[in-house]
Amino acid sequence: MKTKVKELRTAANMTQQQLADFVHVSSRTIISIEKEQYSPSLMLAYRMAKVFDVTIEELCCLKENKEMDDKRYENLS
Repeated sequence: MKTKVKELRTAANMTQQQLADFVHVSSRTIISIEKEQYSPSLMLAYRMAKVFDVTIEELCCLKENKEMDDKRYENLS
């Protein structure tokens, strides 16, 4: 899943380890989220959104991800 975690983190001059410490996960989890290899849980997304003062929808690019998902299902029909 695409997110804005890396974009928001770098804009805040924050390291992956600092963000990980703020949201109580390992830096490997942050790395995996930024590489789109792991989708954060709802609670983790909420914690990160609070750190960056954005909505979960904005953090997780929900509109974009939904549109991509919808196209994938259209192709199955």
